[in-house]
Amino acid sequence: TDITSFESGRQFAAWLGLVPRQYSTGGKPRLGRITKRGDPYLRTLLMLGARAVLQSAAQKSDRMSRWAMALRARRGYHRAIIAVAAKNARIIWALLAKNREFAPPA
Repeated sequence: TDITSFESGRQFAAWLGLVPRQYSTGGKPRLGRITKRGDPYLRTLLMLGARAVLQSAAQKSDRMSRWAMALRARRGYHRAIIAVAAKNARIIWALLAKNREFAPPA
């Protein structure tokens, strides 16, 4: 699949199965479980990378690590893994779609 076929990073993350399924009734959107659609191997790699991010986040003080640790405390370990994997998928989409190199914030 060509990365330019996705309009946004959320669409790419949805294709990987890393965003919640949406149900709506009466105009009120409801979010369900992640869909687990798309490429299972790529999703697994992103989730393994997210586990590594969470394991090393306790020793770091950058913005992403602070966000991941706060999310883990607020929502739990497994949901934090999915959120970090989805965030990384969106970053990957942005880098590939805009043809840029990764430059971590200072």
